[in-house]
Amino acid sequence: KIFQIFLVLFGITAILIALLHVIFGPSAIPGSVPVNPTMDSEDRFYATLFAAYGAVLIWCVRDIERKTKVVYFLALTFFVGGLARIVSIFAVGPPNDFFVAMTVLELIIPIYMAFAQSRIARAAVAS
Repeated sequence: KIFQIFLVLFGITAILIALLHVIFGPSAIPGSVPVNPTMDSEDRFYATLFAAYGAVLIWCVRDIERKTKVVYFLALTFFVGGLARIVSIFAVGPPNDFFVAMTVLELIIPIYMAFAQSRIARAAVAS
């Protein structure tokens, strides 16, 4: 139950962040600077994908025992996003402190997700 609550909260958070980006564009990003129309468009476009990510997190809650592959895929996707931030740090330098903290969370949260889902999947097989 705790993991399902976590997924709902995580999903809602992702959707709300995405909505901020769709509505306000890159100015929703802490430490951002004005960008050209191409970057604005790109940010708003990718925000819709993050909203979809949040919706899928919430979708996983019902019958979570049967959605192990999806949860693992979502965890891996988020983890790879954290790795992409590390690539950015090496390529152009560290971002705003907020995003340094986000990088840590993006590398830790997926580990928790995979661990929690594996316990749920094992319990479902055992019963």
